[in-house]
This record gives sequence, structure tokens and C-alpha cells, in this order.
Amino acid sequence: MKIDLAYGSGRLQIDLPDDQTTVIVPAHQPGLIDEHGTVIAALERPIESEPLRAIAANKRRICIVFTDITRATPNDRLIPWLLDYLGESLADRITLLNATGTHRPNTRDEFERMLTPEVVRRYRVVNHDCHDRAELVEVGRMADGTPALINRHLREADLRIVTGFIEPHFFAGFSGGPKGIIPGCAGLETVMSNHSARNLCHANATFGVTEGNPLWEEIRDIALRLGPSFVLNVALNDARQIAGVFAGDMINAHKAGTEFVRRSAMQPVKCEFDVVVTTNSGYPLDLNLYQGVKGMTAGARILRRGGLLILACECREGIPNDSPYHQLLRRFPDTESMLSGLAAPGFSYAEQWEAYLHARAQHQGRVMLYTSMPDALVREAHLEPCHDISAAVRAELARLGGRGRVAVLPQGPLTIPYLAAG
Repeated sequence: MKIDLAYGSGRLQIDLPDDQTTVIVPAHQPGLIDEHGTVIAALERPIESEPLRAIAANKRRICIVFTDITRATPNDRLIPWLLDYLGESLADRITLLNATGTHRPNTRDEFERMLTPEVVRRYRVVNHDCHDRAELVEVGRMADGTPALINRHLREADLRIVTGFIEPHFFAGFSGGPKGIIPGCAGLETVMSNHSARNLCHANATFGVTEGNPLWEEIRDIALRLGPSFVLNVALNDARQIAGVFAGDMINAHKAGTEFVRRSAMQPVKCEFDVVVTTNSGYPLDLNLYQGVKGMTAGARILRRGGLLILACECREGIPNDSPYHQLLRRFPDTESMLSGLAAPGFSYAEQWEAYLHARAQHQGRVMLYTSMPDALVREAHLEPCHDISAAVRAELARLGGRGRVAVLPQGPLTIPYLAAG
């Protein structure tokens, strides 16, 4: 059985035994025939909100949040369409805020590729910086007493428009909606509080769960302290076409979008697998290993304890090297000590959440990585290098006496498998 995996900007073909392999993909959602027309119609007839143009008419400061380069949001279409809809007369009142969260800032060249050169030339475009306290405003406290710090441009705006795309998220349930505010435009200590081991350990802090998920509920509650925000979220299909548009009230429009995505992405399976091959959905989602933990976590959900997980993640930007996540990987001799160390009371370190979930996936079984990174860097991340996925799977099946079962997630965390009851 030949299977194409999403990898980097292209595809990676593997060949696995037909009778032992199950391929798990999202239910196909057709792309919209008229993407632009559907977006404009959603802005004119939003969910539980006035039309956006009517809301914007008398606003002096408008902040539009967009996702950074690690996300697959079609910003190059959505943002120009949104700006054209709002009209040239509002251009000088608008700030475009890049929701980097704790990621690196994006360059002007990247902005031009993400938003188009014309938008970058005409509008004010700024990176959120989670470390710059002068650009952050406190909007209350987190559950543990940590200040809830939000980007000043967003806090001081008369109109907040949060854009993005909705996909299952490995501990916040789904991306999109209020996640554009936290962690997208929040201070580092705020993100660390929300993404603490205490929250990550909760049973509901997982793919597909929002209500009852303490992490997502805190994100929602802090985002609402800013006042009303208008959301423009899209759902994408496996060809990266826009399959659904959800605009209006931040909570209710996002909820409509998550239900749409849930029907496609959440796929039941009857049993665990001895080998799971997964990806991180290709570029830009597999830019680095930090992002690749999402694909690792999706695959580990259906991996038999002690089984083999193989992640295909290009990582053209490395781990990123010498990032806080990388520093944590080097700090612990193995993933078991990392898992216990990160969960210890009082432990606090930037990007600890990604290292924790990385370690938890490896606690489930062996993890191999097919990547462009050098083998030494792969081993530094406590992973086993893989240079031929097909051969690695066949070797593991041989070790199991030829009786193992294999699952493949060609789109990685765009498909979320789960064990169905009964």
C-alpha cells in the first residue's frame, strides 16, 4: 500500500503492508466554490453580531489579529478581503497584530508573503512580543494569581477582530476563537500560568474538548475581560481549501466552527495499534519540532503502550535550536526524568508545556523522527533518527513476529483518532 504523507512543502511516499495497515484521514469537506463571496457574506451576516462594517464605522482604533507563520491560515486571502470590506477610509485606524504567542517574530519578507506586499506597505503591521512588558496591559489575574497580561494594541482598541483557522488542538481542544488572544497576544508569564502542568494534566485538556477543559475555559474568560471581540475563523480541508467560514461573536462563532471541524477531524478507531506513523500536516505546521509535538501527541492517542510511533516532520527551522524547549530537552537525561521534573510543584520554565507533552508521548512508546535535522540533533531531543519509514515499520512488524497492526495519519493532527467505546 503506497501512502502519501504531508511533509514539508510536498509529499513523502511510503509503502506498507496492505493487510496490516489502516489509513486514518479527516472526512472530506469540499472547498467553497466562492471563498471570497462566502467570507464577505459571513461578515455581513455574522453569528450573534451586527454586520462588521456597521460595528467598525465609528471606531477610532481597530486591531486585527492574524496568525503567525507557523499556522496554515490563508492570511494572504483573508486579510486583504477583510481590509477591502472595511474600506480604505479606515486604513489609518487599523493595526495588524501578529499573534506570535511565545514564538519568534516574523520578518518583513515573511509578512509580505503572509499578507501580500500591498497590505504591508499600506497598513501598520506589528509583531506581538510576549517578553516586552511595556507593550502589555494587565486585565486581571489568572486562576493561580499570575497577572493576565495582554498586548496593549489589542487591549486599547475600540474594535478587536481576531482571525485564524480552526483545527483540533492537543491541549486547548481547538485552535481559533479566543486562542488568538491567549496565548496569541499574551505575556509570557500569562501563557506559562495557563499552560501549566496543573492544567495540562487535566483529563479534559485534550483534542476536541473545550467546555470542561480548565485551560480553554481560562483562555475564554480572560479574553472576554477585554470586552466584545469579533472573530473571523475558517475551516480548511485536506487540500488547504477554505471549507467553512465562521464570523461574529467570538464565543458563539467559534463554537459553530469547532462543531463543523469536529465532524471532519475526529475519527473513531476500534483498537490501539502496534505502530503509528504520523506527520505534522506539512508546511508551515512542520516548520520545527516544537510544532511537531502536536503530530506526535495525535499519534500517541492510539498507540499501544510500548509500541512504535514514527513522526515525519521536516523541521526546516530545527527544534528551534537553543529555544527554551530545546534547553529543556537538553536539561534532562531522558524523557521519564523530564516528565517527572516538569510536573514537579513550583517548576517554571518557558515552553515547559511543549516539553511536557513531548515527554508524555514518549512515555507511551518509542518515538522515531524522519526529518531534515541531523541525527545528532534528533538524539538531543531524545528521539531515534529514522531514514526510511517503510523499512522501519517492516522491521518493527518483523520483530513482532509479523502480527502487528499499523495506523497511518497522513495529515497528522488535522485528523484526531480516538478509541470508540465498544
